[in-house]
Amino acid sequence: MKRTHLWQDHVDLGAKMVPFGGWDMPLSYTSGTVAEHLACRNDAVVFDVSHLGTVRLEGSEAFGILQRSFTNDLNKIGVGRAQYTHHLNRSASVVDDIIVWWVGDDRFDVMPNASNTSSVIGTIGGVDVTPDRCVLAVQGPNARSKVAKVDERFAQVKRFHVERIDYRGTEVVVAGTGYTGEDGIEIAAPNSIARQLLHEIIAAGITPAGLGARDTLRLEAALPLHGHELGDGITSYQANLGWVVALEKGDFIGREALVAEKEAGVKRHLVGILGDSRQPFRDHMSLQLDGEVLGEVTSGNYSPILGKGIAIAFSSRDLEEGTRVEVTSGQRSISGTVVKMPFVAKKK
Repeated sequence: MKRTHLWQDHVDLGAKMVPFGGWDMPLSYTSGTVAEHLACRNDAVVFDVSHLGTVRLEGSEAFGILQRSFTNDLNKIGVGRAQYTHHLNRSASVVDDIIVWWVGDDRFDVMPNASNTSSVIGTIGGVDVTPDRCVLAVQGPNARSKVAKVDERFAQVKRFHVERIDYRGTEVVVAGTGYTGEDGIEIAAPNSIARQLLHEIIAAGITPAGLGARDTLRLEAALPLHGHELGDGITSYQANLGWVVALEKGDFIGREALVAEKEAGVKRHLVGILGDSRQPFRDHMSLQLDGEVLGEVTSGNYSPILGKGIAIAFSSRDLEEGTRVEVTSGQRSISGTVVKMPFVAKKK
């Protein structure tokens, strides 16, 4: 089991540690998942997301390699920007969803999910710099005002922009990205200053939060999770993420299969379900309409903001908002309504 450079700090802060993607990570701290979730929605939290990979690709050929490897078109952005994209196999299954940080003219930091770093390296090459740095995600409506107490320049990095900042004599890379549905930034810092940075962030009044809150937050925001809404047998189109596919840019891995699927018609798509009660939906429960099985839940839980169960599920039929459905598992049945996603919108 791998440990991030901040492992001991989490233990000292009272974190409950659990295995995740091959890493020993904080699930929650002493206040608990619901309190951490609400702190992110109403104030500001910091997550250690150092388990995510960083594959550094440099050189004059880097741009072309990424264009041929992933679905989105880097021509839409430029140096100093970040882009969400998909890594597909030849059959168009989403091997991983990725954020690309375009750090310098010929430098890209490719950020795969925890367990997929090796597959990305197998496709694009590059150098795995994951062990050398930590990534801290500061998220919430007050994230910028509070992180400005640590360094005002952190707070000034715009959404989906990337900046290199000299912080106490050491370069850190800051991106206006996150995974909660709230505003915020992610800071990639060398291990040499990561512990100091974490404690300065906490001292600024930012609450440490674990993977439990990160999952309920991303579900309220209807953000996909690899292995749930994305993975083997699931395409970008099925996951309602066709906007991340740039067929017009030319050939890339999985393009031919995506074209064929688009021409034939996508057979299923994701829908949001709001439960009638506090009962949480769970993964793999069956989605039914008038006794007909339409698909299954990919992610389900309890929403601390809405006070009800919420779920994302695959459906083989187009379901209008307001459609009443049943979500079942064995003898257990929960009634709900098809709703527009995200379940909880970001505060203005």
